[in-house]
Amino acid sequence: RRREKRALRKAAEAERAKEQGGESSGFTKPRSNEWLFSEQELSLPRPPPYLTGKFIGLWYGCKKRMQKQNNKEAKMLEKKNKVMVTLPLELPVEKEKQIQKMLLSIGTETPPSIERIRTGSSSLASSRVKYQHIRESAFKENFLNLISGNINDKINNGTRKCCLQNNEYLNKQYNTSEEDKINNPKYRNMLEFRKKLPAFNKRDEILEALKEHKVILISGETGCGKTTQVAQFILEEEIKCGRGSTCHIVCTQPRRISTISMAERVSDERGEKCGQSVGYHIRLEKNLPRNTGSILFCTTGILLQIMHSDPFITDVSHVILDEIHERDTISDFVITVLKDIIPSRPDLKVILMSATLNAEQFSKYFNNCHTVHIPGFTFPVKEYYLEDVYSMLNYPAFLPVKLASVKRERKRMKPDELKKEIAVDVYIDNLEKSRKYSKNVITNLRHPFSRELNIPLIRDLIKYICNQQPAGAILVFLPGWDKISAVNKSLSESGCFPPSRYLILPLHSMMPTVAQREIFSRPPPGVRKIVLATNIAETSITIDDVVYVIDCGKIKIKMFELDHNISTLKEHWVSQANAKQRRGRAGRVQEGICYHLYPKGREEVFDAYQLPEMMRIRLEEVILQAKMLQVGKISPFLQKVIDPPNPRAVEISLELLIAMNALDEDEQLTPLGYHLAKLPVDPQAGKMMLLAAMFGCLDPIASIASTISYKDPFVCPLGHEKFLDKIKKDLDFGRRSDHLLVAQIMTQWEIACRHGKGKQFAHENYVSHSNLELLREMKQQFADHLYQMNFIANNNIKNDHANVNSNNLGLLKAIICSGLYPNVAIIRTKVKRNDKVKISIHTMEDGRLGIHPKSVNAGVNKFESSFLVYYLKLKNMSILLHDSTLVYPLALIFFCHNLTMEEEGGKLKTIVVNKSIKFQCKASTAYLIQELRVWLDWLLEFKVSHPGVTNWNSNSDECLILSAILELISTEHKMYYSYEDEEEDDSELSDSDG
Repeated sequence: RRREKRALRKAAEAERAKEQGGESSGFTKPRSNEWLFSEQELSLPRPPPYLTGKFIGLWYGCKKRMQKQNNKEAKMLEKKNKVMVTLPLELPVEKEKQIQKMLLSIGTETPPSIERIRTGSSSLASSRVKYQHIRESAFKENFLNLISGNINDKINNGTRKCCLQNNEYLNKQYNTSEEDKINNPKYRNMLEFRKKLPAFNKRDEILEALKEHKVILISGETGCGKTTQVAQFILEEEIKCGRGSTCHIVCTQPRRISTISMAERVSDERGEKCGQSVGYHIRLEKNLPRNTGSILFCTTGILLQIMHSDPFITDVSHVILDEIHERDTISDFVITVLKDIIPSRPDLKVILMSATLNAEQFSKYFNNCHTVHIPGFTFPVKEYYLEDVYSMLNYPAFLPVKLASVKRERKRMKPDELKKEIAVDVYIDNLEKSRKYSKNVITNLRHPFSRELNIPLIRDLIKYICNQQPAGAILVFLPGWDKISAVNKSLSESGCFPPSRYLILPLHSMMPTVAQREIFSRPPPGVRKIVLATNIAETSITIDDVVYVIDCGKIKIKMFELDHNISTLKEHWVSQANAKQRRGRAGRVQEGICYHLYPKGREEVFDAYQLPEMMRIRLEEVILQAKMLQVGKISPFLQKVIDPPNPRAVEISLELLIAMNALDEDEQLTPLGYHLAKLPVDPQAGKMMLLAAMFGCLDPIASIASTISYKDPFVCPLGHEKFLDKIKKDLDFGRRSDHLLVAQIMTQWEIACRHGKGKQFAHENYVSHSNLELLREMKQQFADHLYQMNFIANNNIKNDHANVNSNNLGLLKAIICSGLYPNVAIIRTKVKRNDKVKISIHTMEDGRLGIHPKSVNAGVNKFESSFLVYYLKLKNMSILLHDSTLVYPLALIFFCHNLTMEEEGGKLKTIVVNKSIKFQCKASTAYLIQELRVWLDWLLEFKVSHPGVTNWNSNSDECLILSAILELISTEHKMYYSYEDEEEDDSELSDSDG
């Protein structure tokens, strides 16, 4: 073991030396006493003659590493070359003639290239010239005003004032109402409770600070009462001073559950029902307060929507940004915009509220703004770590693991990770020397399994608390829904937690708000509450009766890897700030206990804070929202964010938005980008829905878009994975599409609901009834937006006109492709000597990858086409396509970003989709496809520039163009499937009771 540690330390030192030394023209001696050489020196066949002794050996080692790196790069290049594919493309001659005849019937002149509107200056005059082909309309005026304006110009053009008018009658009415509350016993009781909160002692200081400063920062420990009290202090003071009619406070929260719970709590404290002077607004749900003399709790995204129509939020007197320490993307974005507009709104008061975590950083960002600190209000919390838990449970020793596997695992670690593991090893060595813990405990701490989330250990610890500790709720922090389900199942199956004595409640941000509210209620006497929660319970909400906290030390974080252009969602160790917040959840009502399921030595090497979300996710939605606020060039704006994102991440997102024609080459919104920014979904899902409305297949595509922007409805209890896989395969009907599977589930569930059997269907098919209800509400919200944008005739998502082609499977796959492109994987099929078929999946960025086991395409050994489109890739030990749909060549040809042609000589032409996908066909076929693609591009540009319902009159130009596309796509689909199979599949997607 000592030899292994020495080797690991030496490896870490070598890595640090490599990082510090870098590349040099000669060789120098860095601090770690290692020697580094230039590329020129390492390219020599023998060591340079001036090297002697050990430096010759080091030269050979460096040369070997360089050769290994070069070989790795060569293999990656070879992998990318393997991805390139050229396939034949053939259409029936009669079908080509039919399409040509349809195109000749089009009355519009041959469309010009739409490239002219993707380039050019972005000034007001040139914008009007660039878009002069758009007919005069409200859309054109709004669009041109948006792309021609700049928020900086507006800021420099003078100040804005709050538009709320002083109304003496309302002032007196509000004041009288406040005075009458003193006679309300419930209000008086609540007031006495409020006075006991630490925040109440700071009331005068906060109000005085607001008189003197435009921006203040309030930091406070968990439980101090800042979230519920500060807005009330302001409202009460404004009403008392006769300014109630000019007071409208907006208080943002990072999550839906905290938004509603805070609004309801503050309403109770004011002796009112929610919806009077206090209300809330979250996506898909709202209970608004009166217009003035009021407090609106809303998610940060809702405030952003308000700023779209009114960037200076002139109907708001005070903005309170709560929980800003969580550093979610929207909060950081709104903070940046507010900092810009504050000079133009001298009467706007901005209150930033944070836990004590990194509060100083926010103060500095706002020019060292005035800070008020509120002390916490918690009882002492006793802490135990993994070594203590093993000891108190007398936990048996794990089975030994091979040393070779440990070495392999550590070899894969990054230098920083390895350094942390070595530090933990040293801590365990010191524990062993102290002889404070048994040999079993030390053995378990050294075991690799001690770094994993141990479900049986959590169950046994909960059992220990219930048997050995006094009454009090238990809060268990877990990284995600899968682990919540696993722990819940383990508790239920143990037989030790009967429902009569234990109330086990899951808490996840995606749960319906009705289910989340149960968390805050106290159970009956004799019943212990056990809450299984994600990090939502760290700061956003407070569960008053929690006495015991179990912290598993893991958190699920979404990361964007620039090198592979891939998003990952993996479990990571929490930060020291997370651990502190979790500990603080215990001891709210009495002395508490926190059990950390990791060694104390590991906590010491945790990062201080988690990386801000904006620095680790894709930025397409952020960029579109910024463009709606007229911030100008995006890179300079994002550099003003408190922690700017990586410039390469900005560049990647800009490239995608320009390629999909959401932005022009000057980074200005196009008509398509304008519409995408107004839809509350990812731009790729938004484009999918706009095309679905245009092609008349809205309902199934809206189902897919809702799951892309939220989550799929499947829930799988442990041990039932095979049953769920079978259900998925059965409902897929051989379509090879995870996305169409969700549309199928939604359709069948809606039919079951009409017959009063929705919950039964959900139970039998392993889907969440409540999640499906939320997805249905999201679809209705999409329909409302599309109706307001004039793309559908009414806001009924199932109206016949918007779903005239919803049973055309070929079209549905093509529309999915239109949104998900350029996320295309190529399928390669190889037949071995024993006639076994081997399938491999490749992408340009990653080379070979796999398909997630939960996908309907996992384990398939025969695909009818060579292409899969996908929305998400996940990376763990390997890269996997999380969700995928099999698509056909014409879908890629019609909906790729930039179609080109290559001459092949003779009668053949090559259609180029991108660097890796090409199709060879007859010249006549190529010319027909090219002409049809030009017409399609023209029509798409026309429809987004002139929003309107598709005219399916057979004589209209748009009907001729769309019908020609449909004919070719349908013909291609029949070439891959028999007519009978197609009819069977189509009938399954039909939303009818028969």
